[in-house]
Formats: sequence, C-alpha cells, structure tokens
Amino acid sequence: METFLQNASSLFFNSSLSTTPKISHYQVRFSIPCNHKSTRKTFILSMAPTPAVEQHRVTIPNKHGEKLVGILHESGSREIVILCHGFRSSKEANVIVNLAASLENARLSSFRFDFSGNGESDGSFQYGYYRREAEDLRAVIQHFHESNRGVSAIVGHSKGGDVVLLYASKYHDIKTVVNLSGRYDLKAGIEERLGKDHLERIKKDGFIDVERSGNFEYRVTLESLMDRLDTNMHEACLQIDEECRVLTVHGSSDKVVPAEDASKFAKIIPNHKLHIIEKANHSFTDHQDELSSVVVNFIKETLHKDRGTAN
Repeated sequence: METFLQNASSLFFNSSLSTTPKISHYQVRFSIPCNHKSTRKTFILSMAPTPAVEQHRVTIPNKHGEKLVGILHESGSREIVILCHGFRSSKEANVIVNLAASLENARLSSFRFDFSGNGESDGSFQYGYYRREAEDLRAVIQHFHESNRGVSAIVGHSKGGDVVLLYASKYHDIKTVVNLSGRYDLKAGIEERLGKDHLERIKKDGFIDVERSGNFEYRVTLESLMDRLDTNMHEACLQIDEECRVLTVHGSSDKVVPAEDASKFAKIIPNHKLHIIEKANHSFTDHQDELSSVVVNFIKETLHKDRGTAN
C-alpha cells in the first residue's frame, strides 16, 4: 500500500506583485509495509523547490515619451529573453505567446511587449519605421539593465526579426539574436500590399489607405514608405559583431517572406545558424512545438557557453 500527500501550498501560485519569483515546494510521503507481519515504515522525501511562474504588466517609456506596454514572465531566471512581434501584430500573437510559455517551461524569464503604435502601446501605427522600433527595443533593454536584470537574448518574428537584427547592428550589448521569418530585402513585398502603382499614387496623394474587404486597415504615408525603402538589411547585417550568435528560423512554405531570404542572411552574418522548418508557413502555425524547441535550445546552449567562458 502506498499513500501520496502533497502540501496545499504547492498547488497555488502566490498572486503577489513582488519582483522575486515565489517558490513552491512539496513533500511526498511513502508508506510501505516491509511484509505482512511487520509494522509499516514511512519515508518522507523533500523534493527540490520549483520556481513558480508569475506574470506582471510592465510599462516602459520610449525616447519619444510613448508608453510601451508588455508582460514580464518571471520564471526564476534573473536574465530575460525579450520577444518582439511582427507587422501589425502585438505581444498577444500566437507565436510570441507560445514562445513565452516554452521559455517558462525551461525556467527562462521573458518579456513580450507591443511596439509603439501597436497593441496597447502609445503612438500611431507606421508602415515602415524599422529603426524606430529598434529604438523601442533599446528602451526596453535599458529599462531592464537599470533594474539590474540581464538580457540574455532578443527574439523577433517577421518585421520583429528585422528589428532585432537592426538592433544588433547598431548596439553590441546583446550576444544572442533570433530572427524568425525576417525579410532580407525590404523593397520586396510592398506591391502585394499596396498595388503595382503604389509609388505613383503615394507621390500624388501623399498617402495610401490600405483596405481589406472594403474596411480601412491602416494608412501608409510617403515618409513611412521611404523609411522602409531606405532600410538596407544587407548593410546592417555586415555591422553585426562576430561574437554575436544569430539564429535564423524560417518555414519552407512561407508565402509572405520566401525561405530564400533566410539563406541570404546566413551568407552575410558571420556567426550564424540557419534552421529551415519543412512545410511551415510564415507564422509556423502547425509547427509551434518544433519552433519552440529550436529557439529555446539555441538560447540555452548559448547561455551555457557564456557561463562556461565566465568560469
């Protein structure tokens, strides 16, 4: 006969808003008879404490005074992985939320946030402004550095993939960068959204209103379009340090950004690893588990290397 007892305190997470992760613990009691005549012997095994996951809403001002809203997943590590969403998306995108959950399971804290003009953050949406979003990311990283928290990696999906690469090309303080479905040539993909005559129309009117099924979605100004056209990912990637480890993950069936773009990144970034997920689309809809495994393992490997070097 065997009995199992667990402390009730380990069944519930403390909802306090303190910044230190709460620790859950439990004991297991085994009651095992030696034989049918002897008395029962009891063994108590104390299991190792497991950090409880907490989520906190955090607001961070960017250099323009706009509030950037994010969710901090406290999973037990002092170092944080920052997750960046894509074009007209938010911190609630499935690919971002699922990565945060996988990092939680690996006991790695993470922060997912909305760029200015997206989601819950202040500001108006802009079509281009890749480098401005890189400055939003800079504000987030500086906030955690000032809070005595390290940033172990930056991860970006789609437009966010370009943003993390642009960040690494300008600032050289993050040594692990993950680019998911990022676009290599930002001159591509515009016609699909704005039409073949977009340059003529935007130069004439100063803007183009993008609609879907007759409903207004967003406005593209001439300034924001030129910002995108003037952003050269090739030149930026040449500025990334050799010590910066970059992982690019792309789906072979991506119809938004072709998988060939990933191979182009691999050719010019000095310390680069490429992983193609077969049959995956732009958002890795049916391949979330493989994506999470590849990303989390890459981050864990680089953390181990860094700690080994430090020792």
